[in-house]
Amino acid sequence: MRGPICPPALLIVISLSVQLLAQGPPPAAVVTFTTQQDHQNMLEQLGITKLRPGPSGNERAPNAANYDEAKANPYPDLPELLVCKDGTVVKTKEEWIAKRRPEIVELFEQEVIGRIPAETPEVTWNVIEEKEIMAGEIPVIEKTLEGVVDNSRCPEIAVKIALKVGVPKNAGKPVPVLIMFSFPFGGRNGRPMSPAFRPPGPSREETLAKAGWGYAFLVPNSVQADNGAGLTRGIIGFCNHGQPRKPEDWGSLRAWAWGASRALDYLETDPAIDAKKVGVEGVSRYGKAALVTMAFDERFAAALVASSGEGGAKLHRRNFGEAVESLTGSSEYHWMAGNFLKYGAAEAKFGSKNAGDIPVDAHQLIALCAPRLTFISYGVPEKGDAKWLDQQGSYMATVAAQPAFRLFGAKTLGVSDDYRQEKMPAVNAGLLSGSLAWRQHDAGHTSGPNLPIFLDWANKKFAEAAPAATR
Repeated sequence: MRGPICPPALLIVISLSVQLLAQGPPPAAVVTFTTQQDHQNMLEQLGITKLRPGPSGNERAPNAANYDEAKANPYPDLPELLVCKDGTVVKTKEEWIAKRRPEIVELFEQEVIGRIPAETPEVTWNVIEEKEIMAGEIPVIEKTLEGVVDNSRCPEIAVKIALKVGVPKNAGKPVPVLIMFSFPFGGRNGRPMSPAFRPPGPSREETLAKAGWGYAFLVPNSVQADNGAGLTRGIIGFCNHGQPRKPEDWGSLRAWAWGASRALDYLETDPAIDAKKVGVEGVSRYGKAALVTMAFDERFAAALVASSGEGGAKLHRRNFGEAVESLTGSSEYHWMAGNFLKYGAAEAKFGSKNAGDIPVDAHQLIALCAPRLTFISYGVPEKGDAKWLDQQGSYMATVAAQPAFRLFGAKTLGVSDDYRQEKMPAVNAGLLSGSLAWRQHDAGHTSGPNLPIFLDWANKKFAEAAPAATR
């Protein structure tokens, strides 16, 4: 005897219900925050009720930034570079690679720049236009590309990465390429580049082509907006399904670096490019991003890190110009992990923290680039590369990073490791003998005067490395 038979309509309802349960609840709507709302949301997640205000760049303001060297080093002891958490002293490159480097990476990801999600979407590169142009007297094949992020997991958010790649037409062999963080093609916000970023003289395209290099201009804001309101959009928002960040989630610096890594993915497919000799360059906030890119993606062979200041090559522990509190305020916090806001806290559930509490510092970020070619660049305050950036503090960090490079047998700056005593060399007197280099040019807030110096230096270093690679 058969039991009762379910009506077909009921079977359909049951089937649909099972499918819906398997899919889970529908995704939440994409959040739209102002910068202030997003900043406040992160403060609340961290239990911070009051931040210390950042210093003013106006030297006449009551809270003017400090420019007195006598007051510049309130936390003179930097975190150990070659001492592991368990007290082991690193003496070989193998120990650095296996143990100490991962420890430093973990601290930067947790406390400073944030973590890239375990799964990020695929990027499909499409050639929008290909043409031949002249870079000075050199014919160049230039491609305009769009990197389309697979947004099937969150269709409400679309990310399309803007990239322009040029390679000398008659090179005869694969060429090195420099990926440069760039304003939108055609200038800044559609206008011609300001002189600060596009100084008189040969264009970057011509300078690179003459040195036997190709170029790649990457628009970072096409990856992630440069503001807090954009954190629920762009690649960060996409990976969070349009929801606000958690404290360890990545900030814009790490997102821009991720975009540079996806550009390198594309360059690796182009037979005209020597993908083992790809560098990355940026100025100011994009100098910070260039350093982060180089530190965390070991495929990059070289970096030109220009005028990067706090959050880049400058020591967090220095009280000179731009400060940690500058980066924890609402105008710049989006560059960093949410957790970084703790170090600007005056009142919080955990008490208060300051720059001296950060478990890592800029010398360790530079050290993560070892032994690859790392060129730290600055200009002079008189021409617009403001004291705010703390050139001396960045030089100190570069000096303190030297031991990591020497583990690999790499030459460094040719100075002692005493970052407290070493002073910057004269303007235009670069320290260029090693894989870690420093040069302060006599212009302003630009990498321009150091670009041909960097290219000549990198070409020589690549040539020196070639015989060793064939042995």
